[in-house]
Amino acid sequence: MTFKSHMQIALDEARKAAARGEVPVGAVIVDPHGQVVAQAGNRTRELHDPTAHAEILTIRAACEAAQSERLPGYSLYVTLEPCAMCATAISAARIARVYYGASDPKSGGVAHGARVFSHPQCHHVPEVYDGIAGDAAQQLLRFFFQDRRDI
Repeated sequence: MTFKSHMQIALDEARKAAARGEVPVGAVIVDPHGQVVAQAGNRTRELHDPTAHAEILTIRAACEAAQSERLPGYSLYVTLEPCAMCATAISAARIARVYYGASDPKSGGVAHGARVFSHPQCHHVPEVYDGIAGDAAQQLLRFFFQDRRDI
């Protein structure tokens, strides 16, 4: 199977999140056959739920579609480095691969901060690929927060 990035779908979800006033993060989960099974953008404000990150919403939807709490062989595309909460959920769901766009030195949980997948208590470590459409993801975040500062 040839690699195909689904990051454009994640970026579209991030743009929709920004339009709703949410931090522009989008995520997509792809099954082992390369089919998109779930996609979402952040909805923490809309749902009044601090766990409603794009990754968590897509994991919930993909697990529902698979009728399983685990997603072996699945891939997650997300526009921003997952936080510690999302990285822990990714590990618990046994997602095989994580592709992310922009790094998050402040709140990241993969390459920064908690480094969840490097922790000895982490039960499953996915393959991680960073910088996928990173410039586009970073630009969305930069414009979103710049607009907030200008208000």
